[in-house]
Amino acid sequence: MSGIKEIDDYIEAFPSDVRQRLNMIRNLIRKLAPDAVEKISYQIPTFYLYGNLVHFAAYAKHIGLYPAPSGIEEFKEDLAPYKHAKGSVQFPHTEPLPIELITKIVKFRIEENRSRNKK
Repeated sequence: MSGIKEIDDYIEAFPSDVRQRLNMIRNLIRKLAPDAVEKISYQIPTFYLYGNLVHFAAYAKHIGLYPAPSGIEEFKEDLAPYKHAKGSVQFPHTEPLPIELITKIVKFRIEENRSRNKK
């Protein structure tokens, strides 16, 4: 994926079923954080609002969401069914995306970044 500079190009590189999942996440983040800037960072789609808000990416068997370690820690009980690490969570392609959980995580990160910016 090196050389990709736009999120549209990143998403277009995947099969239609994965594109649909990526677009669901992208559209959700756009709705929740309309002032966030979209960009490619670390060669994956990124939303930036007072700093990195959230990254997401597609892999062969899952969608990765990267809401920073704080976003994982805050929702660790909700994330228990999913493979996750310090700053990432994997949502398998074999399961529906947990839109409600992703919404909570993104809202948390928005407020976290806004409050950090006010200081």
